[in-house]
Amino acid sequence: MTGTLDERVQLYGSELATDRQRSAFVSGEVPVAVYGLGKMGLPLAAVYAETTGNVAGVDVDESVVRAVNRGESPIDGEPGLDDLVREAVVEGSLEAFTDGAAVAEDASLHVVIVPTLVDDDDEPDLSVVKDVARDIAAGLDAGDTVVFESTLPPRSCRDELLPLLESESGLDRSEFGLAFCPERTSSGRALRDVRGAHPKVVGGVDDESTRVAEVVYGELTSNDVIPVANATTAEAVKVFEGVYRDVNIALANELGRHADELGIDVVDAIDAANTQPFCDIHTPGAGVGGHCIPYYPHFLIQRFESSSQLMETAREINEMMPLYTTELTLNGLREAGTPPSEADVAVLGLTYRPGVAEIRSTPALPIVEHLSDVGADVTVVDPVLDDYEAFEDVGGTPESVSRLQEQSFDAVVLVTPQDAFARLDVRSLRPHGERLLVVDGRQEFTHLRDAVEVDYRGVGLHD
Repeated sequence: MTGTLDERVQLYGSELATDRQRSAFVSGEVPVAVYGLGKMGLPLAAVYAETTGNVAGVDVDESVVRAVNRGESPIDGEPGLDDLVREAVVEGSLEAFTDGAAVAEDASLHVVIVPTLVDDDDEPDLSVVKDVARDIAAGLDAGDTVVFESTLPPRSCRDELLPLLESESGLDRSEFGLAFCPERTSSGRALRDVRGAHPKVVGGVDDESTRVAEVVYGELTSNDVIPVANATTAEAVKVFEGVYRDVNIALANELGRHADELGIDVVDAIDAANTQPFCDIHTPGAGVGGHCIPYYPHFLIQRFESSSQLMETAREINEMMPLYTTELTLNGLREAGTPPSEADVAVLGLTYRPGVAEIRSTPALPIVEHLSDVGADVTVVDPVLDDYEAFEDVGGTPESVSRLQEQSFDAVVLVTPQDAFARLDVRSLRPHGERLLVVDGRQEFTHLRDAVEVDYRGVGLHD
């Protein structure tokens, strides 16, 4: 990062014309620090570097910092990120550090995108975010702006982070900017998302903070920038997006569990219902995973004094789906005369999303654990995943897709569809002369429904 305090331009409270502020930002006169170089943070830092040419990235992981400074991306599965990081480092527009407080002294714009955690009681844990805020406060100067992209419970900026920055920096709240811009990025398409796949939403703790965020993100994205009333509103936007999906998925899962009672394929009914423009029901499945949807409802539920029955019920429904999927499997085995304790079961797809090597809150893990607990021999398969330790710890035995064809199973459970499974001859996995139970958690094997060799059972699909 280049620029002394006398040389750099600060946007908050600036008397410069807006066009001059924009040109200062894109010319590198506004040094940027991005705190957090993880799966979402490094793409964001790389796009900032591409836009401004003057970015310092901060991460507590020394191996990440070393990799970035070698011009390497430690993030797999992000198209274009390797090249962009390499170019940025070679050109001198991106450099990584571990000392956030030292970086903060030289930055005018501070962008925070570190994880927001949830503890064992589902309470939001802002400890990492607050640690970064303290580092920033140690180097915060009048005229600087702090932007949080980490997902936060609404009112965090106003009630917790602003007072912390004031007290730790010694500055008055009128001397620096604080805004929130929801991170709207998905693994596997991060650069596209940051550059403008979706509009940017910005909201500040005061009008000037919102204005600065509009200037910054107006240059960073090719899409619209939507200013909202304040930082709390912007925080709520991100959480509401996740809650909408969680509740909608729960509705689909609730309907899917009643497929046999209704005597219909709920998936077919949902697809037809969604042709009406005011209807957008999601698809039932084996469960909800990832870093976002299972956690964001708690950012609201735990903050409200009154009950949040809909959100709480949705969480309960979605958390129950791995057990429901397991019960489909166990019932199918029993009906076929195979005791679960003597069954060989293959679980296909362990990541929470297709094509992404992430297992946080994946429904596959409790499914493997439930099957192992009743004594089944469980083989786990995922061509995207390299580390199977979590699944081995609950009784799973890893296997490759290619070697899977050499074995036979009493049941196959699909949790997450991966491209390689489309080429898998599932029927060949059955024991000689017997039918294979297929439990389809994502409606990917529907072509097997009429196969005489298969007892097909799908979430939301009538037998």
